[in-house]
Amino acid sequence: MREIDVSQITAAVKTLFIDANRVLPSDLENCIADASQKETSPIGKAVLCDLCENMNAARELGIPVCQDTGMAVVFAEIGQEVHVAGGLFEDAVNEGVRQGYTQGRLRCSVAADPIRRGNTGDNTPAVIHLRLVPGDKLTITAAPKGFGSENMSRIKMFTPSAEVEDIIAFVAETVQIAGGNPCPPVVLGVGIGGDFEKCAFLAKQALCRPISQRNADKFYADLEQRMLKRVNELHVGPQGFGGLTTALAVNIEQ
Repeated sequence: MREIDVSQITAAVKTLFIDANRVLPSDLENCIADASQKETSPIGKAVLCDLCENMNAARELGIPVCQDTGMAVVFAEIGQEVHVAGGLFEDAVNEGVRQGYTQGRLRCSVAADPIRRGNTGDNTPAVIHLRLVPGDKLTITAAPKGFGSENMSRIKMFTPSAEVEDIIAFVAETVQIAGGNPCPPVVLGVGIGGDFEKCAFLAKQALCRPISQRNADKFYADLEQRMLKRVNELHVGPQGFGGLTTALAVNIEQ
């Protein structure tokens, strides 16, 4: 049995959310830089170049890449041989979020009540997805989810007679309706299968996969590329100003 103190969990969560808001994954950053060279729309190209300058500034100045530092979403895998000592796991995670957002000067966006409003002041509570796995390791993935993109999310319950083309059309329609609201270029997380909540979970989980990594199943890997092509043919473009680059990648989990 391996013992992990809650203070270690808090410290890890704090660091993860600060880093996730300040530095993009290298494959995503490279994809944006590459798109800035290929974009043919003058306005779209200018927007992408501004994004590249913004990423460099965030890294050099130690500030968030975007002013919307999102809701704290945590994916945790805890081994059955792990004993969390000194307190509750959920409390430790929320304390890490609290410290990360207040000490890291990240914007706190979470409302205390969805209708009566009021800000919690520290971006808690986090959304925590916990999975029990074999072994003695604890793996934590921090996903700060910006609300501009989250608010554009959609779900559709297809009938068994639906074809692949129907799914592609729905994804493209979703992007078309969203327009410039999610601040394109976007990365699309698509969940297929399960029930209502499982499908949404899969879509969110898909966004944690590196954009350079395609679905392990060739059928879905090909579908990712078909969806990406269809979405970019919409020419919504960077920040909705038109252009070739509406989406940088489509990640599907099923």
